[in-house]
Amino acid sequence: MRDGRLSPKELCERCLRRSQSLSELNIFITLTEETARSQAAKAVNRLKGENPVLNLDGIPVAFKDNFCTAGTRTTCASNMLRNFVPPYNATMVQKVLDSGAVIVGKTNMDEFAMGSGSIDSVVGPVKNPWTLLFRNFSKKPVSHDVCCRQKTVKKDSIAHGIRKHNIHTDVPELGKSEASSSPTFVDNSDWLVTGGSSGGSAAAVASGTVLAAFGSDTGGSTRNPASYCGVVGFKPTYGLLSRHGLIPLVNSMDVPGILTKTVSDAALVLNSVAGHDWRDSTTVTDSFKPVVLDKNFSLHGLHVGIPKEYHAPGTSPVVLDVWRQAADLLEREGAKVSQVSLPHTQHSIMCYHVLCCCEVASNMARYDGIEFGHRANQESSTEGLFAATRHEGFNDVVRGRILAGNFFLLRRNYERYFLKAQKVRRLIYNDFQQIFSEGVDVLLTPTTLSDAPTYSWFTQQDSRLRSEQQDVFTQPANMAGVPAITVPAALSPRGLPIGLQFIGQNFQEQKLLSVAHWFEKNTDFLPLNLDFLDNA
Repeated sequence: MRDGRLSPKELCERCLRRSQSLSELNIFITLTEETARSQAAKAVNRLKGENPVLNLDGIPVAFKDNFCTAGTRTTCASNMLRNFVPPYNATMVQKVLDSGAVIVGKTNMDEFAMGSGSIDSVVGPVKNPWTLLFRNFSKKPVSHDVCCRQKTVKKDSIAHGIRKHNIHTDVPELGKSEASSSPTFVDNSDWLVTGGSSGGSAAAVASGTVLAAFGSDTGGSTRNPASYCGVVGFKPTYGLLSRHGLIPLVNSMDVPGILTKTVSDAALVLNSVAGHDWRDSTTVTDSFKPVVLDKNFSLHGLHVGIPKEYHAPGTSPVVLDVWRQAADLLEREGAKVSQVSLPHTQHSIMCYHVLCCCEVASNMARYDGIEFGHRANQESSTEGLFAATRHEGFNDVVRGRILAGNFFLLRRNYERYFLKAQKVRRLIYNDFQQIFSEGVDVLLTPTTLSDAPTYSWFTQQDSRLRSEQQDVFTQPANMAGVPAITVPAALSPRGLPIGLQFIGQNFQEQKLLSVAHWFEKNTDFLPLNLDFLDNA
């Protein structure tokens, strides 16, 4: 765009057309078409004028629908806020606008960000764009070659990431009769889940409807769908990005997350939005030093830790193999790789869910039908109004977490559950600090147990159990407040993306992103490409 070869208006229109052609994926709750066109026109004027070009000038961006946007509905995918229109912008939204970006719309999600599949939304579930490899949403034939820009698909040599360094996942040729060659769909209505709760934002980036998107990350809600959708998902250090205007789930763990196609794009977005915000007392007051990625970055002298506790039960052998081979790659290229221990990680998921429910119960108390949001047609009593409003406004998942949180916070249970979970959380934090103080620079772990599951399989268990399974690798970073990023590493035997997670030290985003950028450059992962839809 800066060279004049592409206009922000042209890019905006392409993204809007793409979002409309993929409407069956249910990526967006609200498309802000006219606002986006107006913002793109302003970007055109800036690029033509003598004023300095802004960091994100003309770049299409989407926000998860729990970020407040002035004049545009912010629903949290819930009946409770179905018609809520905020009078102000969240700080992340305002900073993105101040950087010249074009906001295309608000993305779908699990209701109030409670879930790990983006299937519990009042407007329906989000479908993973990689489903297009196996299901024909576009009414025209779709092949793996087209979607991944491949000339041929050869057994044992598919472009499945880490190819430059001979990391293989024994991928059979798609379309053959092998049972592992494609996901097991129950029927033609089955599809792949995106992960969650920021599934809409991950799907938006993966499908090319935007170039960057924001999600919220409380226990892995950007990294989990990023892994399933084959994109980069980045959770900065707690306190580096402002939470002002992000409708809270768990105040002590919520972090605005960034989803992009590449690590360099994530760094660009981070540089545009990081820094202190007087509206959010949890943001650090230290000045932010922009991340600069060195193309000549070397792994020599880098110490990578492999936490032994992350060999979790239920982890796919393919994920374990990719993890092992990635560690071997880092070691061959000069890094020191050693096994480390985070002994309290085994308790992290239980403590996370206790603390999560407690803070949910507190945060959801404001939705009573009195001040804003849904109000039930119940006038018999104030208590009746409260009960009817919350029953109609919240789904079963939200109500279940509220009930659990209030149970944990009862006087007789407070010390037994809440205080004990807080104490274990401190031990989890100490584990990370101990490892980093011993010279470890980053940790390398899986992001998810497997590649993207099908909807029919995912819904065989309830949301609480699925969240415990899906968050096992990601939520310790939220418990400790440390930064983490997932990077696409390989395609599974089913032809679906697998991501690996790097975890860094507090406020060491420069080092973390540099390692992730090096890994990305040396894996040769081919992302989903749906450009053929533009000519449909």
